[in-house]
Amino acid sequence: MLTIKCAACKKKLWKYEKLGQGEVLRCHKERIVKLYQSVVWEHKIRCRCGKEIGIDKGDHIKMIAKAFTYSGTKVNI
Repeated sequence: MLTIKCAACKKKLWKYEKLGQGEVLRCHKERIVKLYQSVVWEHKIRCRCGKEIGIDKGDHIKMIAKAFTYSGTKVNI
């Protein structure tokens, strides 16, 4: 389970169940386990500080690589 955080202000954005060892390039919405208060859902996903984190593509979020950090473990499949 990964905790996705804003790279600018370090606030928690959401908890995400990552499958496989690859990079976090997209977050599938059905695997987001917990949302925190700091997320603004629009066409572009933003932290409350204003930093753009990703782009809503319908069933997933295309992540902007330098806009977020994460901690936790990935699930091997």
